[in-house]
Amino acid sequence: MTEYRLPDHLREAQHHINGRPAASTGSATIPVLDPATGGQIATVPAGTTTDLDAAADAAHEAFRSGVWAGLSGRERSRVLIRVAELFREHAEEMAQVESLDVGKPISLARAVDVNTAADTYEYAASLAQHLDGAVRRVPLPAHAYTQREPLGVVAAITPFNFPLILSTSKIAMALAAGNTVVHKPAEDTPLSALFTAGLLSQAGVPDGVYNVVTGYGTDLGDHLTAHPKVSKVAFTGSTQTGAHVAAVAGQALRPVTAELGGNAANIIFADADLAQAVETSISAFVFNTGQFCMGGPRLLVERGVYDQVLEALAGAVPHVPFGDPKDPGTVIGPLANRRQLEKVTAAVEQAKASGARVVTGGEPAEINGGFFYRPTVLADVANSADAVQQEVFGPVLTVQPFDTEQEAIELANSTDYGLASGIQTGNISRAHRVADALDAGIIWVNAWGMLDPAMPFGGVKASGWGRENGPEQLEAYTRTKSVIIALEPAPDQGTSSSTDTADSAKDHS
Repeated sequence: MTEYRLPDHLREAQHHINGRPAASTGSATIPVLDPATGGQIATVPAGTTTDLDAAADAAHEAFRSGVWAGLSGRERSRVLIRVAELFREHAEEMAQVESLDVGKPISLARAVDVNTAADTYEYAASLAQHLDGAVRRVPLPAHAYTQREPLGVVAAITPFNFPLILSTSKIAMALAAGNTVVHKPAEDTPLSALFTAGLLSQAGVPDGVYNVVTGYGTDLGDHLTAHPKVSKVAFTGSTQTGAHVAAVAGQALRPVTAELGGNAANIIFADADLAQAVETSISAFVFNTGQFCMGGPRLLVERGVYDQVLEALAGAVPHVPFGDPKDPGTVIGPLANRRQLEKVTAAVEQAKASGARVVTGGEPAEINGGFFYRPTVLADVANSADAVQQEVFGPVLTVQPFDTEQEAIELANSTDYGLASGIQTGNISRAHRVADALDAGIIWVNAWGMLDPAMPFGGVKASGWGRENGPEQLEAYTRTKSVIIALEPAPDQGTSSSTDTADSAKDHS
């Protein structure tokens, strides 16, 4: 198998500010590790607040000058379509970068990450042409209409698990609306953001419209969130960090959209196609090595088929291809960093100590020094266990029985999270009924993880607010301006019309 070598500009990377690579004003760097081996593959700058100021200045000047916001929606659409074309032209290289940086199986990066990113730019391009307002009929002597405008500089703060997809969902929509962007990617997985910057410039995105500053969130997050030249914050990450970002942004009166933690329940009813339901349940918890905020780490099974489902899981999960992410046959790779490995290990040990039974897995795997944890199924888990109530974010599935439909709903809704949920049933009436009762932003029935740029997703409760994807997301990157133009009185009204108009204005005040 041929080893992939990162391009030179990524192995010793710089920030991307005002359309070109930019050295940091500080000397500190961050090592970028290959999660499959723990070895260093690149370095990026540990950016400073001065670096952020330079990026914000460039983005603000690009917005103020109108080089992007001043284009028509159709003109911006053409550029975004070209971005999508370049993503497809460089698909293999982008997939290799994402796989090496995140530890993501190469087959997943090829099939899902790059294609989803390209699709998102194409969809955003279509929306860019339809940023319309509306004429409003009002009982005033006036012509009234609304128009939608870009906000200005958008601060995009993105996580380590899907760096390409979750960055693209923010960047594409922000650009479609005419905004400019300062992007702070996760320090563990910054490479696809820097790769993207070059493609955006090549596609014709003007200098200063998209800027990337790498660094630690503890050093840069608050400064970016409260920056006076930032008009909006778009964040994906943990619930705890999201709450902090919202608090800082609130003090600065910055609007925020936040897609936060998830801990979704997948419910198998006895009337489901059990073979399909088990296959779906496995996919739901091992996808992206369990580092999927909309994954299905909690399985609720009707008691009459509980033992049957556990037996099927015990037979199937150990055979899911696990190991080297560079092998096209691999489905489960390493966790993205050592912190995640330690977090997953601790959660499973706590569950075992509280009485959970290990059906399969339950321990790390020693493979080439990488951050691997064996796919794990835990049965008879107490609902109070951390593995049930908190987001584990690894290839771990907890399984709990239930007796009634109402009990299943109550268990599913019993955590603080509400990002996604799943229902496996052969009864269409039950599917609608239970979907209505679940506290989650997206529900899958007899499937898991089906997503499209046209379909919004996002959380309720501790899983955040606002939506990614769809026209609903575009609305969050614009503001509405109302325009009311007083009409001249009709000629046959004579001089009395001015008095009538004044009286009308008094009435409406």
